[in-house]
Amino acid sequence: MNVFGDIKILLSAEELPDKWYNILPDLPESLPLPLNPATMQPIDPKVLEAIFPKNIVQQEMSQENFIRIPEEVREAYLRFGRPTPLFRAKRLENFLKTPAKIYYKREDLSPTGSHKINTAIAQAYYSMKENVERLTTETGAGQWGSALSLASNYFGIKCLVFMVKCSYEQKPYRKIVMQNYGADVVASPSNLTEFGKKLLKENPNHSGSLGIAISEAIETTIKNPNTKYSLGSVLNHVLMHQTIIGLEVKKQFELIDEYPDIMVGCIGGGSNFAGFAYPFIRDKLKKKTETEFLAVEPEAVPSITQGKYEYDFGDTAELTPLIKMYTLGHKFIPPSIHAGGLRYHGKAPTLSLLAKHEIVKAIAHNQLETFEAGSIFAKTEGIIPAPETTHAIKSVIDEALKCKKSGEKKVIAFNFSGHGLLDLKGYEDFMEGRLK
Repeated sequence: MNVFGDIKILLSAEELPDKWYNILPDLPESLPLPLNPATMQPIDPKVLEAIFPKNIVQQEMSQENFIRIPEEVREAYLRFGRPTPLFRAKRLENFLKTPAKIYYKREDLSPTGSHKINTAIAQAYYSMKENVERLTTETGAGQWGSALSLASNYFGIKCLVFMVKCSYEQKPYRKIVMQNYGADVVASPSNLTEFGKKLLKENPNHSGSLGIAISEAIETTIKNPNTKYSLGSVLNHVLMHQTIIGLEVKKQFELIDEYPDIMVGCIGGGSNFAGFAYPFIRDKLKKKTETEFLAVEPEAVPSITQGKYEYDFGDTAELTPLIKMYTLGHKFIPPSIHAGGLRYHGKAPTLSLLAKHEIVKAIAHNQLETFEAGSIFAKTEGIIPAPETTHAIKSVIDEALKCKKSGEKKVIAFNFSGHGLLDLKGYEDFMEGRLK
């Protein structure tokens, strides 16, 4: 443990959590089960074992509150930067002239620059234990693909990444990161799958979407022996692995005798928000706190703020079971915004249920105002945020300015989910006035 006042709060290696938190038993109602689209009946979990490792399927359905983190996974966490520091954004506070205290969790310090490594390590580990030879996946902006490429290489597994075409073209250095870790990376839609070929025949310039990339990854998994699929967000086991973040944050706030009044995170599928906030949402579900939870999405992909809470496919080709979530429809093709990690038509079922019960409040911002917020953060705190993370920062600034008007000294915390050093094209477009 190291505490420099409340500016930088560090945990020791010994304080790294040894269990993940599973929110399923604590939800205000039972989570609606995935359905077989042919019968509209709940699926047999064993069906999922054709796509995922058995341990992952077990975790997806588990009703245990806490699940032990294997020692090999904890060792990898330590090697790749955990526990991560909690910082107070005093320079941002001074710039805003707010009485609020602003804290942020540095999940950008992993080798691949985002929180995604937390579940990538776990999923690659369980795949290795079951002698899986190759993992397939999708990636939007490339953070998830980079993380899984690193984790797969670490545990000796091959990796194939379908990268959404517009991000493949906007962010070429993400592709190079993945290739450096030994992964094969293709733009999606691609000519490697029947679904990809069909879409390219209809539109050779198709910009792609996460839903399409998921379809291509799953089709590849189904058609190739000893290949499994790995998902970077949305499903319960993914969000559970990410709770290593919030469990650390709880310990860090205890060290400085603080507790957040407002917690903020951006949402694509929901993994970084959930990982950060779910251990605290547990307190709210048990009526131990009145903390507000703000989940921030792009106006261009307003899954919760304008979507419907209903059963939908997780992918565009309709290969997945139906899951109940807030969705814009699995055929939705989002605009080519720079926040590629937020370009998903749906939201995690657990997050959707919490939003339905108004335990989590969803907010939408456009990319011009989020890049402006990211630029302010870079000038004050010295770190360039990923376009996804700027969405959270925009809401943090808004809440801090509300405190300036009211005089309230609230504690605001957000997850700094990734850095923007491989997203500089977006900042260039913003500074040169080309961003829409």
